[in-house]
Amino acid sequence: MKFAKIALIALAIALVIFVAKQTGILEIITDIRSLQEWIAGFGVWGYAVFVLAFVFACVFMLPGSAFTIVAGIVFGPVKGALLALFSATLGATVAFILARFIFRDTIVKKFGDNPIFKKIDDGVAQNGSSFLILTRLVPVFPFSLQNYAYGITGLNLATYVIVSLITMAPGAFIFAYMAGDIATNGVSAMLLVKFAGAGLVLFGMSLIPKYIAKKKGINMEELAK
Repeated sequence: MKFAKIALIALAIALVIFVAKQTGILEIITDIRSLQEWIAGFGVWGYAVFVLAFVFACVFMLPGSAFTIVAGIVFGPVKGALLALFSATLGATVAFILARFIFRDTIVKKFGDNPIFKKIDDGVAQNGSSFLILTRLVPVFPFSLQNYAYGITGLNLATYVIVSLITMAPGAFIFAYMAGDIATNGVSAMLLVKFAGAGLVLFGMSLIPKYIAKKKGINMEELAK
């Protein structure tokens, strides 16, 4: 029975990827230039298309880090940043829900002994939401893998969503805004000032995980191994 369930899930995933490949969606999602042109061609509906594409990338663990930059270029600095943050949070939430309520047994059976999953599970058990804050701000684990790993921990869904939203906000705004600003205004002296400001924000963010690690006694070097 369990084998049949696993086979059915695998078949469903394979079918979705096959359809995406046959329709050209998979190629578009993994090609930033094509994605930009494709989204722009939808006009107003481009917002919904972008969100769905971002969520799709999160769920199927496709490369999605450049989506934030694309959002800034296609939709503008401010709208792009807000849309990227919303999409990333929604995608992370969907993956978390899938892991928590639908594919939990399958994921635990297949990835329960995975070092990253074990570190996240132990980290949440010992440090709660502080561990989520730390791993969101320091990319010691892949973003897409984190989403599923946190789904099988004891972390509360609301806490996961709120913390993810807050911790991803600075990066989303910095990268989307910068990309949109360059696309709109080009390179200028003011851009250098903005880059300097962004650098200060990122530096300030880097101090938060260090503080958490020191307070909680977490060895970051050991965590990254």
